[in-house]
Amino acid sequence: MVRFLQRTGSGLYHIWFYIVVAIPIFIFFPLLLLFSASEKWYPYFFWLARNIWASFVLIAMGCYVKIERKQEIINGKSYMLIANHTSMLDIMVMLRASKNPFVFVGKKELVKIPIFGFFYKRVCILVDREDNKSRVGVYRRAQRRLNQGLSICIFPEGGVPEEDVLLDSFKKGAFSMAIDHKIPIVPMTFYDNKKRMPFSLDKGYPGISRVKVHRFVATQNLEESDKDNIREELRTLILEDLKKNINA
Repeated sequence: MVRFLQRTGSGLYHIWFYIVVAIPIFIFFPLLLLFSASEKWYPYFFWLARNIWASFVLIAMGCYVKIERKQEIINGKSYMLIANHTSMLDIMVMLRASKNPFVFVGKKELVKIPIFGFFYKRVCILVDREDNKSRVGVYRRAQRRLNQGLSICIFPEGGVPEEDVLLDSFKKGAFSMAIDHKIPIVPMTFYDNKKRMPFSLDKGYPGISRVKVHRFVATQNLEESDKDNIREELRTLILEDLKKNINA
């Protein structure tokens, strides 16, 4: 009986999540539509997404974001933002973690999500991981957005790992891109999002969502041949941090 009530409560919690995700989009639809119509207006779209949409969703879900910063992001500078990926809350938490406008690079499958997917395909850089031409196009679009003074965000696991996997292997794209464009890499650890709002419908509950922004990795003196070492170094950093703090 207790298990049934827990599953029912988690199911309702997930339904509530989809409702609160949609509410600000409906309310601000004209502005979101306007600001997503041109890349030059994207900073206004980002401001609404960060300060209105993400904040509303997190508050409505009872999730308080607590951020520990080992280094501060500088206004007006471009970065490569990376983090472990375990939850539907990761997008909102990442938005709260950076005041600097950034663009998500994400899989095209998310376009299928009603309402959210409409704007997702208008403002994000979509990648088809099965299509090599798509990956080449991602680099070109990322370069254009970096030239506009924006940052890029990639979840380097390439998707959400299986339930029993603490941290999956990292794809090379984020690290190659950061080295090619000589932008600092900002590694982050999301400790609690999997507990707050996992993709499994029978789990999830409100609480604190802790984030650690680690010290940045400079790429000015790195070459393409360094990408594998940096990839493994940062995966190890996040993995060891998760092992130490995920149950704290």
